[in-house]
Amino acid sequence: MLTSLALIFLVGLSLAAICKAIKLPRIIGMLITGIVLGPYVLDLFDISILGISAQLRQMALVIILIKAGLSLNLKDLKKVGRPAILMAFLPAVFEIVAFVIFAPLLLKVNYVEAAIMGAVLGAVSPAVVVPRMVQLMDEKYGTEKGIPQMILAGASLDDVFVIVLFTAFVGMGQGNGVQVMDFLNIPISIVLGILLGAVIGFTLAWFFEFCFKKNHSIRNSIKVIIVLGFSFLLLAVETWLDGIVSVSGLLAIMSMALVLAMRSAHEVTARLQGKFGKLWLAAEVILFVLVGAAVDIRYTLEAGGWAILLIFIGLVFRCVAVWLCMLGTKLNQKERLYCIIAYLPKATVQAAIGGVPLALGLPCGNIVLSVAVLSILITAPLGAICMDLTYKKLLKQDPSTI
Repeated sequence: MLTSLALIFLVGLSLAAICKAIKLPRIIGMLITGIVLGPYVLDLFDISILGISAQLRQMALVIILIKAGLSLNLKDLKKVGRPAILMAFLPAVFEIVAFVIFAPLLLKVNYVEAAIMGAVLGAVSPAVVVPRMVQLMDEKYGTEKGIPQMILAGASLDDVFVIVLFTAFVGMGQGNGVQVMDFLNIPISIVLGILLGAVIGFTLAWFFEFCFKKNHSIRNSIKVIIVLGFSFLLLAVETWLDGIVSVSGLLAIMSMALVLAMRSAHEVTARLQGKFGKLWLAAEVILFVLVGAAVDIRYTLEAGGWAILLIFIGLVFRCVAVWLCMLGTKLNQKERLYCIIAYLPKATVQAAIGGVPLALGLPCGNIVLSVAVLSILITAPLGAICMDLTYKKLLKQDPSTI
């Protein structure tokens, strides 16, 4: 495992630096590292690290979600409430509809299998989007109109919506029919996640303040460990309650960090942001290299040109949906274009659930996995490159910071 970790950090950072030098996003170098060194090409990673790959990727995602929650401002979120809610489900619905219409024609699957495929591809990637929105908030690009906050909130809710739909469609594929409770779980999961995280965040803020007043001030490094511990616990709660009630652990984590930031002194929040920013330097490499390692490059050959066409048709439908979400807002055309670009990348969810239909023995398993792999290889670099190259041209920097 130690050799694998060395390869992840050293090769991942080296290729990330090369990509940065040639004006490409660092994520591309990390994804290439995972693909090439992973089990489907050179197979240089130890089986022990691959066995906990999903957990390591989740831990890395937790770190950036905490950083995002600490950076959010509730007033900014209120400004962008309606479009953020629409972006949580409308782009995914449009993309799933595109697959239901065109996948049977292009890939010769039935409508239920097309819906499963659409649900796998319908989620935007928090691993690609969230770090860039945090960067925009740090640099104050688009923050005056709440653009990164809106995208961040929408992308976080989007995953909950899509995964619940995926579960429902897989049940239909297995012959279990439509379960009404599957769809009721969407708002239940969101509301309970936000409430549970808010309670933990309020409690932590009170505890840190209480210790300070009693002259038992807790070091910031210890606070980071405590916050991480409760974050992992929130993810565990989601697992414990599975089958009883739906709770979104990732939303709970971001809600916890948001409330903690609101209830803590500005200096404390700023220090915690800095600490989690440093942790993200290592977590980012682990996350994207292991996402790359989960990509089975062999399936790209099975998908063929029709799958690529289908992916781009889905993206067109997604772009139309994001544009519709922006109607009635004060965003200009350039800002709306950036929102569309930010909703292109796919990686995390597709790597996590793309192989589930195959593992369940569904007839569409191979083709779903093939299209999921292609979507990662096409949209993750495309979205990352476009976001990195355009944000300074399409978004305005908050004049108070210039």
